[in-house]
Amino acid sequence: MSGPGKIIEYQLPGDWTLLVGGSAADNDYLSVELAQPDDWWFHADTVPGSHVLLRAREDAEPGRETLEQAAAVAAYHSKARHAARVAVLVTRARHVSKPRGVPAGTVNVARGHVVQVRPDLGPVVRVAE
Repeated sequence: MSGPGKIIEYQLPGDWTLLVGGSAADNDYLSVELAQPDDWWFHADTVPGSHVLLRAREDAEPGRETLEQAAAVAAYHSKARHAARVAVLVTRARHVSKPRGVPAGTVNVARGHVVQVRPDLGPVVRVAE
């Protein structure tokens, strides 16, 4: 698997790093190559969209607000961007796998939970490319 064409990086309040895939191939790279087992993984449930990765930190666990902000970014980077509320799947990256032979951007998620959020970039800051 080659490197990304476009990985978007955001900073969330509290110095959390959020990575967003810009295409199906970028989603594969993000979820399979960049993701570490303890990272948090997000994707709009049942609609096409970017894979989003919240980097785990050794010094802290993200609170509910941070996880919801990351989910809102995942909703924003999906085909449901203009919906009032979007269901977003949240799990640890260790539960995400890429089956052989499936199209780019397709993964299996072994377990996780769904949160309802409003698609929004809110207080996140895009890091210069």
